[in-house]
Amino acid sequence: MNIQFSPEKMIKVQEIIARYPEGKQKSALIPLLHLAQEEFGGWLDVPVMDYVAGILNIKPIEVYEVATFYTMFNMKPVGRYVLEVCQTGPCMLCGSDQIISHIKNKLGIKEGETTPDGLFTLKPAECLGACGYAPMMQLGKFFKEHLTIEKVDALLDELRAAAGN
Repeated sequence: MNIQFSPEKMIKVQEIIARYPEGKQKSALIPLLHLAQEEFGGWLDVPVMDYVAGILNIKPIEVYEVATFYTMFNMKPVGRYVLEVCQTGPCMLCGSDQIISHIKNKLGIKEGETTPDGLFTLKPAECLGACGYAPMMQLGKFFKEHLTIEKVDALLDELRAAAGN
């Protein structure tokens, strides 16, 4: 597999790198990992991370350290929709454990797994910084707040419909 950013993405890569002073290109790592994850199937395989390291002229281990530290980067294939349900104190007190259990049962998957149709991945998350809206989940760039079983069911139905399933 030839790993290479599309010409359009490569322009964006160069724009991002140009934001930083000479010799400080490593500062572009996180935005480049976001672009790579978007461009190469929603996750960061080792060859993709090696490619990013080459672009930035840094050691691959430097990329692995960052990519594996932040939960926003996926280290294995994920579904079209990643359901990141907060599982820390305030959300747990408000029922996120029941929400997680319901999603597991409804979709027939465990934490970290993807449904056979490739639509959903359940990814429990550490604090998402919205304790006043507990229980909550992140779905891509959006927060889904004050979750209930009914709201989760409606959301899953809406996502299935949007995907044409």
